[in-house]
Amino acid sequence: MSDFDMMDLPTKLVARLNAMGLKDPTPIQKQAIPYALNGRDVMGLAQTGTGKTAAFGVPLVAQMLELEGRPAPRSVRGLVLAPTRELATQISVNLRAFAENTPVKVAMVVGGQSINNQIKRLERGVDLLVATPGRLLDLMDRRAVRLEEAVFLVLDEADQMLDMGFIHDLRKIASVIPKERQTMLFSATMPKQMNELAQSYLRSPVRVEVSPPGKAADKVTQEVHFIAKSEKAGLLIEMLDKHRDERALVFGRTKHGSEKLMKTLVKAGYAAVSIHGNKSQGQRDRAIAAFKSGEIKVLVATDVAARGLDIPDVKHVYNYDLPNVPDNYVHRIGRTARAGKDGAAIAFCAPDEMGELKAIQKTMGISIPVGSGRPWEAIDIPEGTKPKGRGRGRSGRPQGGNATGGTPPQGKKSGGGRRRRRGGKPGGQRAA
Repeated sequence: MSDFDMMDLPTKLVARLNAMGLKDPTPIQKQAIPYALNGRDVMGLAQTGTGKTAAFGVPLVAQMLELEGRPAPRSVRGLVLAPTRELATQISVNLRAFAENTPVKVAMVVGGQSINNQIKRLERGVDLLVATPGRLLDLMDRRAVRLEEAVFLVLDEADQMLDMGFIHDLRKIASVIPKERQTMLFSATMPKQMNELAQSYLRSPVRVEVSPPGKAADKVTQEVHFIAKSEKAGLLIEMLDKHRDERALVFGRTKHGSEKLMKTLVKAGYAAVSIHGNKSQGQRDRAIAAFKSGEIKVLVATDVAARGLDIPDVKHVYNYDLPNVPDNYVHRIGRTARAGKDGAAIAFCAPDEMGELKAIQKTMGISIPVGSGRPWEAIDIPEGTKPKGRGRGRSGRPQGGNATGGTPPQGKKSGGGRRRRRGGKPGGQRAA
C-alpha cells in the first residue's frame, strides 16, 4: 500500500497513480494534498523538480471526480494559470495522465497555436483548463470561454508571472471567477510582491514549504568563472568538450544573444538547439523533444522559454549570462539535480555582471566557489575591453581563482560597472 492510499483519494485515481509509478508522495505533495482535499487555500513554496504539479493536480482531479453532471458549454470548472507555453504543456500532460480513464476533461489554451481550434475545443465546456494569461484573455474577449462557474483556481510559478508583468492580466481574470472558490498558489521563490498577491487571491491559506526561498537543490555543485564577455564562448566550448555525451542547458539573457550562441556552438561541432520568444511553438516543441530524447545534447534558452522544462537527465547548467533577477538563478540551476540526481551549475561573470553576482549570492545566502579568475573591481569597463590581470590571460586559459569564494577581496567594492535596471519586465507578453 502506498502513501497515496492513505490520503482518502478516489480508488480510480490511486490506481492510476500506481500505474504511473507514483507510489511515494514527495514532501510538498505530502503536505499540500491533504489540505487541498479539505478545500483549504494553499500557498506552496518548493524548488523546481519537487513535484509541485502533482501537489495541486492530484487534489484537483480528485475533487473534479466528485462533481456531478457535465460542464456547461464554454464553461470551466477549474482553472490553472501558468506563465509560459512550455509549463502549461507540462501541466496539461500531467493532468491528462492523472485523469486518464475518468470522465474529467482537460484542455489547454496557449499563445502560438490556432485560436480557432481552441475556441472549438472549449465549446462543450471543460472540467480543467490550463492556460497562459494572455491567450485566456483573448478567448474571454471573444466570449469563447466563461469562468463564472470556476470553483478552483491555481497559479503555478506565480513569481514568474509577476516578473513577466502578468499582474494586471491576473486581476482581470480573477475578477470574473467567483469569490467562493478554492485557490492554490505555487512558486519556487518568494519575492516581496508575492505576499501582496497571496493576500489578494487567497483566503486564510495554509503555507507549505519544503525548501527555503533562494535555496538550491542539495546535490547541485556550483562554481563561478570570472571572465571577459568576449571570451565566454571559448570557455563554454572548452567545458562542453569535457562532457559531450551528457545533456547541458545553457542560459542566455536575450533572444538574439541565445540564438547567436547556439549558432556558434553548432559551428564548433556541437548538436545544439535554442528556445526563446522569437521561436514558433512548433520550433520550441521540436527542440525540447530532441533534447529530451538525447538526440541533441546542448539546449540554449532564455529564462522565459525555459520555465517549466522538466528534463530529469540534465547534468550541467551553464549561466552564460547572469540573470537580472536573482531568483531566476535559483530557477535555472533547479533544472539539474532533479529526482535525486547529481548536477553541476557553472556561472560566467563578466565585469559588468558583478552586481548581479552579488545579488544572487545575497539571495541564496552563500558565496559561490570560484572556478577561475578573480572577482572584478567595481569600475566602468568599456564594451569589449578586458582589463589586465583579471579573468582569462592572453593564452585564453583561466587564471588562478580566489579560494575564498565569489565575494570581492577585502577593501574592494562589489557591484556592477554598468548597472542594469532590475525587477520585472513590462507587461504585454500575451504571446507566452
